[in-house]
Amino acid sequence: MVWPKKNLFVVPGQTGAIEDAAQRLAQGHLVAFPTETVYGLGADGLSPAAVMRIFQAKGRPADHPVILHVGDVGHARTLAAHWPDLAQRLAEIFWPGPLTVILPRAAHVPELVCGGQDTVGIRMPAHPVARELLIAFGRIGSGVIAAPSANRFGAVSPTCAAHVIQGLASWLGPQDLILDGGQCDIGVESTIVDLSTGSPRVLRPGGISRRHLAEALGVAEASLLAAPKQAAIPRVSGALESHYAPRADARLVAHDDLFRTIQDLRSDSPNAVIICLTCSTLEHPLPGTEVWPMPQQPEQYARILYACLHDADLKKADLLVIEQPPDDVVWEAVRDRLQRACASRH
Repeated sequence: MVWPKKNLFVVPGQTGAIEDAAQRLAQGHLVAFPTETVYGLGADGLSPAAVMRIFQAKGRPADHPVILHVGDVGHARTLAAHWPDLAQRLAEIFWPGPLTVILPRAAHVPELVCGGQDTVGIRMPAHPVARELLIAFGRIGSGVIAAPSANRFGAVSPTCAAHVIQGLASWLGPQDLILDGGQCDIGVESTIVDLSTGSPRVLRPGGISRRHLAEALGVAEASLLAAPKQAAIPRVSGALESHYAPRADARLVAHDDLFRTIQDLRSDSPNAVIICLTCSTLEHPLPGTEVWPMPQQPEQYARILYACLHDADLKKADLLVIEQPPDDVVWEAVRDRLQRACASRH
């Protein structure tokens, strides 16, 4: 089935569609495709002109790097000036999967991909559609796909094809394509680990927790914390203070303050959505207010988080009140996304 919308085609992730998508990448067009984390907006990662189209479609600042996706470790090694033993170890443990490694870039990697830096982010996605696309593109092109999330810069990331259409349809061209691979399993972006300075540091929490990384590497969780802001660390995707932001005014509220915050809404009674883990105190929501209970497990919460933010946008909510998740390392990625979604945008 082909679904046309404004000269944009959404096709199921099947063999014929994937071959077509690979051809379009080779011709310099854009292809949005599913990964296990979120949908990516892909282009030939070794073509500056094609990568520039990503920046134009997303409204992305030129100094904000994008991640290169590969189908095998062999391709990954060609993108780094040096491939350390630690990179090989992490690849063997976590690839394919939601882990991005930051390494010194090879000379042929476009500066635009790296935001003008001397480092590059590389990952091998696990989603079968993404893997088939990378293999097909490797047969006719570079086999390297640059792909940030398939949304306008700073907006909520997409976890299904419908989100891509809602956010990007008017910014894509008639030869660009969306591969519909269903709902993303993880729902938040990959974990980014900096290996460019020797000691591994987590620069962005994501689909693999710092706890799991520490266990795999045999190190303390605290040793993987990112360096202080004043230290020289690479710029990476999704690291701005305000990011993943819904259109509504979003407030992150501690559990103890949740009921008082809701009561304060009586003064103006906006069209509000309450996203909470513990809804026992919210049995009688205010008029015009919806209560959306969330899963108690961090993996399940992460999987539906962006979908909830998209749904709030669709219902034109004026206000989002979001209960803070637990202060535990396994909730780190969820807390990070919520803090950035609720950060001041001024």
